[in-house]
Amino acid sequence: MKRLLLLAMMLLALAPAGAGAQPHDSVRHGHALVKEFCARCHAVGRAGNSRHPGAPPFRGIGRSYDLDGFAERLERGISAGHPDMPEFIFTRADALDVQAYLRSIQP
Repeated sequence: MKRLLLLAMMLLALAPAGAGAQPHDSVRHGHALVKEFCARCHAVGRAGNSRHPGAPPFRGIGRSYDLDGFAERLERGISAGHPDMPEFIFTRADALDVQAYLRSIQP
């Protein structure tokens, strides 16, 4: 529960503020989210190795997962079958932004 509260607070801090905010860029925001929550273990860019040996690089994740339904998986909560990966639950808007970013880096 503490992780979920911390995640919610972090996501609110990343959300655009008020009328003076720049137009929303889904890919840029999705990149910021994966850098914040996933880069500790996964390679989140177009190049580079994952820091955790069992964490697949995100640039090839479209080969293992259907990206059309990936946003729904992020909303329900993504977790892995190993204890190192925490469970993350994203809002619909953030999940769609992560999905947009993942699509942008697929080969």
